[in-house]
Amino acid sequence: MELLEQRIREQGQVRPGNILKVDCFLNHQLDVELLDEIGKEFYRLYKDEGITKILTIEASGIAIACMTARYFRVPVVFAKKAKSKNLDGEVFTSVVHSYTYGRDYDITLARKFLGPGDKVLIVDDFLAVGKAMNGLLDICKQAGAQVGGIGIAIEKGFQPGGAALRAAGYRLTSLAIVDRMNDDGTLEFRPQ
Repeated sequence: MELLEQRIREQGQVRPGNILKVDCFLNHQLDVELLDEIGKEFYRLYKDEGITKILTIEASGIAIACMTARYFRVPVVFAKKAKSKNLDGEVFTSVVHSYTYGRDYDITLARKFLGPGDKVLIVDDFLAVGKAMNGLLDICKQAGAQVGGIGIAIEKGFQPGGAALRAAGYRLTSLAIVDRMNDDGTLEFRPQ
């Protein structure tokens, strides 16, 4: 998606440890018009898949999921990173390792919001090694829900997550794939 790549080039910051900071438009301060275009693109790509739910993980994926769900006219469900006191009833749980925070945590989703009759589009802001995505896929498996596709705003193509998911047979669409983050702060994108 040319618009997203342009914003990453203009406002993204390369940090040590293969960190790409896009907090000024994607995952801290939100550019709603850009998010709307991302949602519209995911709808264009997956509109014929019979999607009944948009699934993500808190917190950065929620805005993308909401804008995507507008076009599908389906609910958004998101896995919580901590079991809160207001989460009632039975839950699906999976363990996820956070590359950014360097720790494991449980993600949970109330069972009443996802089931065998659902066909899910999973969306998120980033895909690197794929640990968060594997946790969401595990929750879909526990629920008996079918995965209709995976939509990622930014994939780090030089890390193994995307290749592993594609090799496993998932339909994965990343709107911008960064193939290289250079020491001088420049980025190289995979042609799409």
